[in-house]
Amino acid sequence: MTTKNTSLRTPLAHARGLGSAKSGFAHWRNLRVTALALIPLTIWFVIAVIAHLGSPLPELRAWLAHPINAALFILFVVLGLHHGANGMTEVYEDYIHGHYTKLIADLATKGLALFLGAAMTVSVLKIAILG
Repeated sequence: MTTKNTSLRTPLAHARGLGSAKSGFAHWRNLRVTALALIPLTIWFVIAVIAHLGSPLPELRAWLAHPINAALFILFVVLGLHHGANGMTEVYEDYIHGHYTKLIADLATKGLALFLGAAMTVSVLKIAILG
């Protein structure tokens, strides 16, 4: 026995009504943009670490006090934390099934990333300003 669909909606219109595609692309694009931005920053960071292996602390502080180095370091850490927190959101969406558990995990991750980013920024600025 078959039931006849009396809806005037086409199958495509019905499919478009299923799920939300409002923020998925923006989230995907955000991950790709931060990943692309992190490529040159990571190369810069690795070169800087290799160049300063074994350097005394005052020399390292003087290097970090340079405005360009301080700005690039802050950008590297903040973008890395942002990218990592957004990546963890993807993991939570895929592997955590409870809505509130997913929400708490996501808020905790983003809160930790925000705190670490703020603490690191203040630390770098303190070194850059006070030398």
